[in-house]
Amino acid sequence: MSNVEGWKIGLIGLGHMGKPMARNLHQAGAEVTVSSRSPGPVDELAGEGLARASTPGDVAAAADIVIIMVTDTAGVDQVLHGPDGVIAGLTPGKTVIDMGTTKVRETREWAKEVVAAGCAYVDAPVSGGQVGAEQGSLSIMVGCTVDALERVRPIFEVLGGNITHIGDIGAGQVAKTANQAIVAVTLAAVAEGLTLAQRAGVDPGKVREALQGGFAESRVLDLHGGRMVERKFEPGGPARVQLKDVDQALELAAQVALETPTLTNTQKLWQKMIDHGWGELDQAGIIRVIEEL
Repeated sequence: MSNVEGWKIGLIGLGHMGKPMARNLHQAGAEVTVSSRSPGPVDELAGEGLARASTPGDVAAAADIVIIMVTDTAGVDQVLHGPDGVIAGLTPGKTVIDMGTTKVRETREWAKEVVAAGCAYVDAPVSGGQVGAEQGSLSIMVGCTVDALERVRPIFEVLGGNITHIGDIGAGQVAKTANQAIVAVTLAAVAEGLTLAQRAGVDPGKVREALQGGFAESRVLDLHGGRMVERKFEPGGPARVQLKDVDQALELAAQVALETPTLTNTQKLWQKMIDHGWGELDQAGIIRVIEEL
């Protein structure tokens, strides 16, 4: 029997990540209520036995624990606020978990509102992409009180394999921002390296294979490097979202008075990808920008 058997969990946002996460919680025995801007995924999951809700507020009213998995800070703000928002549907004792990649300053302000309503707030962004969401192997970076983490840990154990309590509210988002900065730079570096090999007359697939196990080895080289070699750019994580995360990281860097020359230069590459109309391609599509420079 799963530790979440019979738990009333709501999940708002059924994109590449949210939909498999909701499905995994349902399969683990939770009573899952879902809501999303797009009706298609809601209809699909309702057909599998999950409950549907019309608004985020309805999700909050139906669930004891509400997970928000939307694309950006503005999206979380919209989900939380307004007459049909999560905060309006809360009653004391519930927990709100933001598992998207959201700005730190806003996260801490929202947490104050939720706590004032007698509830707990957890920021728990994830890494691992769509594959990790489907496999329930996400890395989860948690910012909250110790008590709040222990309350929701069984949920995280269904969704992920590496659960790290970073610190107080907002700390999870700081960790995820650092993660996205590293990923953005590494993606560009892998794209440059593989393009260098090809321009020098060497098979980039063989180069990628040779680099596995050496100091250049990384999950980005493995997964995204493989997509670059195979020219598979169907989105797991769209480039427009990666640029959003880079912009967010640079904003945080400015707030803490840190210069980030490598990330700043990399931002220009991601912006070029969007300017070319490739924002819906997978992040691995950054190699197309390198090839065109």
